[in-house]
Amino acid sequence: MSEYDLVIIGAGPAGLTAGLYAARARMNVLLIERAVPGGQILVTDWIENYPGFPEGISGFDLAEKIKEQALALGLDIETAEVQGLDLSGTSKEVILKEKRIKTKSLIIASGASPRKLGVGEDKFMGKGVSFCATCDGPFFRDKVVVAVGGGDTAVQESIFLTRFAKKVYLVHRRDELRATKILQERAFSNDKMEFLWDSVVTGMDGLFGVEKVNVKNLKTGNETEIAANGCFIWVGILPNTEFIKGDVKTDEGGFIMVDNKMQTNVPGVFAIGDVRDTPLRQIATAVGDGAVAAVSAEHYVENS
Repeated sequence: MSEYDLVIIGAGPAGLTAGLYAARARMNVLLIERAVPGGQILVTDWIENYPGFPEGISGFDLAEKIKEQALALGLDIETAEVQGLDLSGTSKEVILKEKRIKTKSLIIASGASPRKLGVGEDKFMGKGVSFCATCDGPFFRDKVVVAVGGGDTAVQESIFLTRFAKKVYLVHRRDELRATKILQERAFSNDKMEFLWDSVVTGMDGLFGVEKVNVKNLKTGNETEIAANGCFIWVGILPNTEFIKGDVKTDEGGFIMVDNKMQTNVPGVFAIGDVRDTPLRQIATAVGDGAVAAVSAEHYVENS
């Protein structure tokens, strides 16, 4: 079994940047991605706050640029799903379905997935329920949709939905949004959006797809049935750490805990991007995480 200097799990902006830095440092590095390189930014319609693109750039285009730059520097990307880890020895092992890969150091950049409401949305997944406006917005042309959430993602994606839907109800459990002010201003000035404050979605129904969404006001207790063709949900994320199985220390939410060098409690194992405990989950911070972790991994390999 050949041994790598570094294996990176996950090819979002954090993982790709780590791979770019490691490849440029001439480390023997492998990046493993179970889907398509790019991560969550692939489904982000438009990015306005990433430095160097004053006019903005689509998530897909930015992901492609980062990936192509990393590949040009010699990064090797393999498509596979990680089943588990063996961190008991000096060398770490990444367990895939068909093989095990040995590595001197490891960077976990597996990202996070949308949190569900638990109100029966699994029944209508792909039949009106979605977590991605960029992916599914065009299917709701001239229709009514309900969106849930109050942060940047919820507001930005809801605004994007108004390009297609004739009406977007944004349901938020508080009486004010958490999104940045510029996004709030755009949302409040959009005549296709209506806000349902202090409210939560309690259920949804329909014969072949979503036809109605039930909303409850938390202050009054009143329940309203909204005739809608879809429900888009943005109420937070859960870390993609199912393959870790307690090998590294996490916080109560399951996010991996690291120090300022991005190292976990296991020497030579680092975590970056949305999968770690971080006060801000943005592309810019993910890229910074990746650079720090790659350099830290390089120093670890050199000194071990």
